[in-house]
Amino acid sequence: MPTAIIADDERMMRDQLRSRLEQVWPELEILAEAKNGEEAIQMVTTHQPDLAFLDIRMPVKTGLEAAREIGSKAHIVFITAYDQYAIEAFDQGAVDYVLKPADVERLGRTVDRLKARLSVASNPNDMSAMLSQLAKQMGIAAKPVYLQWIQASIGQELRLIPTEEILFFQSDEKYTRVQTANYEALIRKPVRDLCEELDPALFWQIHRSTLVNAKAIAGVVRDMRGRHLVQIKGLTEKLEVSRSFVHLFKQM
Repeated sequence: MPTAIIADDERMMRDQLRSRLEQVWPELEILAEAKNGEEAIQMVTTHQPDLAFLDIRMPVKTGLEAAREIGSKAHIVFITAYDQYAIEAFDQGAVDYVLKPADVERLGRTVDRLKARLSVASNPNDMSAMLSQLAKQMGIAAKPVYLQWIQASIGQELRLIPTEEILFFQSDEKYTRVQTANYEALIRKPVRDLCEELDPALFWQIHRSTLVNAKAIAGVVRDMRGRHLVQIKGLTEKLEVSRSFVHLFKQM
């Protein structure tokens, strides 16, 4: 029975691909799912799948970076939304790909090629040169990939929140609060990790425990104790700015 892992930072995309694969390749066993390239590398090492479906643009490590480290441990199938250079390279037969959202007909053709490769027990291609060139063409090495969604808990419900809708993140010892205009949710990831995964041009760190969406800032005031407090659009709550980050508001 052929086996695979799926790596995509968007939960809905992983669910959709898994569902479509079940339709066109019911014999395929999905062993694990990853949210970023680093997790994908670990899962390939742990589970030793035949195939690795990798989203090209993921946080921590991109799909291209993960593929480079996975090497010949698994056949690589890239998941891409629209990248012109990627599609050109894939259509030349360098490697297989799946377009987002996964189309059953196109996925079926990919599966046919994968079955043919596995049937002759061929080793995965050495893609080192192709991956380096593709990364250069797509500007991935120079352009970091930031989180577009946050998976958070609201009571017993698990929700995907677009990062642009988040007003701020605030951590305590155990959880990080995710605040939107309409509700708050909780995640276990601390602010220090979020700082590395979110676009710093959009999310400013104003305290060791607080990240704020710059577009959500209504203004900055000083209280009786001389502290700088950020006012958030649509909320009465104010967020303290520590001395280390006061310079962000010198022009305001």
